[in-house]
Amino acid sequence: MTSTGTDHLHAERYRVVASRDARFDGQFVTAVHSTGIYCRPSCPARTPRASGITFYRTSAAAHLVGFRACKRCLPEATPGSPEWDLREDVAGRAMRLVLDGVVERDGVPGLAARVGYSERQLNRIMTTELGAGPKALSRAHRAQTARTLLTSSDLPIADVAFAAGFASVRQFNDTVREVFAVTPTELRARRTLRPVGDGALHVHFPARAPFDAQGLLEWHALHALPGTEQVDVDADGRVTSYGRLVSLPGGAGWFRATAAAGRAAGIDLRVRVEDLSDLPTLVARVRALFDLDADPVAVDAVLTTLPELAPAVARVPGIRLPGAVDPHEVVIRTLIGQQVSVAAARTAQTRLVAALGATAPESVLPGGRLFPTVDAIAERGGSVLRGPAARVQTILRVAAALAAGSLVVDAGQSLQELREGLLAVKGIGPWTADYVALRVRHHPDLFLHSDLAVRNGAQELGLLGAVRELSLRSEQVAPWRSYLTMHCWRPIVDRAMATAGVGHMTTAAAAARKDER
Repeated sequence: MTSTGTDHLHAERYRVVASRDARFDGQFVTAVHSTGIYCRPSCPARTPRASGITFYRTSAAAHLVGFRACKRCLPEATPGSPEWDLREDVAGRAMRLVLDGVVERDGVPGLAARVGYSERQLNRIMTTELGAGPKALSRAHRAQTARTLLTSSDLPIADVAFAAGFASVRQFNDTVREVFAVTPTELRARRTLRPVGDGALHVHFPARAPFDAQGLLEWHALHALPGTEQVDVDADGRVTSYGRLVSLPGGAGWFRATAAAGRAAGIDLRVRVEDLSDLPTLVARVRALFDLDADPVAVDAVLTTLPELAPAVARVPGIRLPGAVDPHEVVIRTLIGQQVSVAAARTAQTRLVAALGATAPESVLPGGRLFPTVDAIAERGGSVLRGPAARVQTILRVAAALAAGSLVVDAGQSLQELREGLLAVKGIGPWTADYVALRVRHHPDLFLHSDLAVRNGAQELGLLGAVRELSLRSEQVAPWRSYLTMHCWRPIVDRAMATAGVGHMTTAAAAARKDER
């Protein structure tokens, strides 16, 4: 970047800091030279002189040059940056994998192999782009996870160290003191959530306002599979919580999410895991599942440039994308759900879970069943799956390819890589590839113009026209076309919730309550 470009960016970010705009919290940090601390953009402290601060894209970059986190504004207690969903370059792909815990599990060599670069090249690229290499970024992520667990969970301090991915308690203590200038015990004293004695961890995750938590709860509830997913509804049929089992690198995990009450926007989570070291991975996947790092003000500002969409945005500000906790599961469920109703897809998927899903450990969720692995589906799915022979063969072929590693589907891929890999498989078309990309890659700029429900929803919103015309109009709201897709789906989801959804969810809720007693 040229000197002029750097000066312009500095001036732009300084205006954000001077206005204390909370929308930019998590997107960069402000390091104050005179105090040696870094803050979130909305820190309430007096704004320093422009010449006395340096802006860093990541907290890891600030850590590396000796700055510590502000005790007043707690810059680590913010949503993450929406930048990682937008970026298609090596740094963006690698950062998504860092957040998923790849460095803790496979080391920097494993991360480098996943993105197709040498360790040296990857370190150079990430340092140039983000101000810190993979190790430093992973360390900062561990520190952020530790802070979250110390201040909003009832997990013993020694267990927090290992749950956050530290190799030893000593390393954990040293890192916390270095980053936050306090001991873990002092951080724990700030805890806002007290133990309730139900055996689960209780954690709060913030989101930028506005946050359509209810819409996401309803979306996931409508697709919930009994045994694997659990839904609670109130007397009016309104979804109050969504929970599910998930397979993690070290074993099974379970969470139940509710919209945060009596505090800033976000999600309150109850969590159980077989292996505490899986906690950071589960946290990252839940953040993606509920799109907690989105910038809703920026998204809604662009969506409302389509006049027909402005009333929908006003009705549902801060709409979010439903992400994924298991990429392979999303692929299989998408293939099963092609060209059938949501209810029919749910029936077929439930049958698959009952026949091939492993039983969850009693300590995680008594009576629960995990979604089947692709290995199990490839080996025995032919005796369970129903429907057209061509579709069944596609599902088996995809499951076998995922199990063998010849087909890769994960959040670390670029959109082009993910789509090309899927489209190369016989039986997978553009709609399937784009839907999987929206869910797994969490890509914010995909408009599913060929989807019948999207077209019907677009008409209800006043966006008229043939498929091609609708696709061309959607380009006006780039790079947020996935959120346009969600607005078009919303009328369909609302009707489904008002009719067939309640009975299905009540059954799931009753089973969940029985399982948790």
